[in-house]
Amino acid sequence: MGNRWRGEVALTIDGQRHRMKLTLGALAELEEALEEPSLVALVERFEGGRYGTRDVLALLVAGLQGGGVRIDARTLARADIDGGPMAAAQAAAELLARAFMVQA
Repeated sequence: MGNRWRGEVALTIDGQRHRMKLTLGALAELEEALEEPSLVALVERFEGGRYGTRDVLALLVAGLQGGGVRIDARTLARADIDGGPMAAAQAAAELLARAFMVQA
């Protein structure tokens, strides 16, 4: 399991567990990939349910790269994600939420 206080989320791909994290650089690349003008617009897009599978894929790639995994969208799209598409979408949502979680 990822360290939630550090914004980490775990995802198992092709039988190997990976740690994902949205670093500032990963968020900047995600903004560009999804053609969003700001972090607020990016979060609103996901909160408003205005996203598709390519958006989830881009978010997971950004999180994996932020966690130190060198992977591209094409490779991830062909990979076996433990739990399938629903688990991937849940991990993406959790990743985005944890990136903006305020520690008490």
